[in-house]
Amino acid sequence: MQLSSKVYEAESIGAVQELYHSNGWTDGLPIVPPTEDAVRACLDWVMMPPDQLIGVEPVRGLAITAEKLAINAVMAGCLPMHFPVVITAWTAMMQEPFLLHGATASTGGCAILVVLNGPVRGEIGASGTFNALGNSDRATSAIGRAIRLCLINLLEARPGAIDRSTLGHPGKFSFCIAEDEEDTTWQPLAQMRGIPEGASAVTVMAAMAPRQIMNEWTTDPKEILETFAAEMRANQRHYSIYGGNYAIVIPKQLREHIQGAGWSKRDIAEFVHERARIRRAEWADVGKGAVVRDRGESVYTALESPDHLLVVAAGGPAGGFGAIIPPWMGHKTKAVTAAIGVCVDCEPGNGSPA
Repeated sequence: MQLSSKVYEAESIGAVQELYHSNGWTDGLPIVPPTEDAVRACLDWVMMPPDQLIGVEPVRGLAITAEKLAINAVMAGCLPMHFPVVITAWTAMMQEPFLLHGATASTGGCAILVVLNGPVRGEIGASGTFNALGNSDRATSAIGRAIRLCLINLLEARPGAIDRSTLGHPGKFSFCIAEDEEDTTWQPLAQMRGIPEGASAVTVMAAMAPRQIMNEWTTDPKEILETFAAEMRANQRHYSIYGGNYAIVIPKQLREHIQGAGWSKRDIAEFVHERARIRRAEWADVGKGAVVRDRGESVYTALESPDHLLVVAAGGPAGGFGAIIPPWMGHKTKAVTAAIGVCVDCEPGNGSPA
């Protein structure tokens, strides 16, 4: 089947870059030319025709096809083996609970956090250790960038157009991490969210920038997790008081203390759920007294329930560091988990939103 996209010709790689930049088709960085052979290689890898419907954006009714995703994946530097992850991430993002239009149009400026689980991590060389939240490897960098280029070119989420972000954050270039499943006793995030053991999966979350914490002065899980909870409370004071999905990333040094004490991810979530909450009156301490009014004693939890905390084992082997990743807009958007290679063309709702 023929590709339906318009074909452009350019005399040099430099001319290609200028063509794409002048038309606003990039994120400001150079792109890989999406030749027909490269695009077809991605489609062949997932055994999809170019016009395969991946989903329909729920608010504006925009159809997303395999061909259009493949073009942007190639532009981002993806190899064909990366493309199933891009397909699955977009399938999850277009489920109604994710609120894709709001997440991409808001002045709040969130990015799409993508977490990888299962055998696919090894197949594509995705690393969950050193620099896990940065440019840790080719696969996560290219996949995260592909998500953003697709948003720009398929949903018109360009700065100043659909994207009305006041500040944004660097995760809007690429925000993809792999869980370090091999060096932990905990269940993988995807399995905690209903994906069968051993299956590869993607979790997407509308997320703000990571907030790094450090606690090297204790081995007590409660004291370590109190530092994470304190940072979540700070986010409630400084950004949004409303609860939703938060992700916490726990590298090896802190993880070993918590695991050694016999704590599971569920134990972590229950503890943090109880500790990450503030009174509305606390807004007065950070310059927001005008909105406290007569509800100062009202209590707001960062998490609606323990199930809303995404606990991710990732990061380098040394250093008492960790991170919390806050939600964009409280409970209005839900993280969604979807298995790779399963239900790619199924009805919305077959993933795991929570």
